[in-house]
Amino acid sequence: MTNKEKIRLIEDTLELSENTLTEDTFLADIENYDSMTKLTLIVLCDDEFGKKLTGEQIKSFKTIKDILDFMK
Repeated sequence: MTNKEKIRLIEDTLELSENTLTEDTFLADIENYDSMTKLTLIVLCDDEFGKKLTGEQIKSFKTIKDILDFMK
């Protein structure tokens, strides 16, 4: 899966329009990046990539690129 496809999954998770996010987008700048979104992101990483994402790992993420790097 390409980074563009992963970003599209994240946009879907955040209920954002396509091409809203880039690798450099700061999570703090995303209006609806909240605790429910973080839980959904945990499920997404487990279901789509077979990776267990913890709360501590999420706290360390600053940009979309951080999430993409985890998904590899």
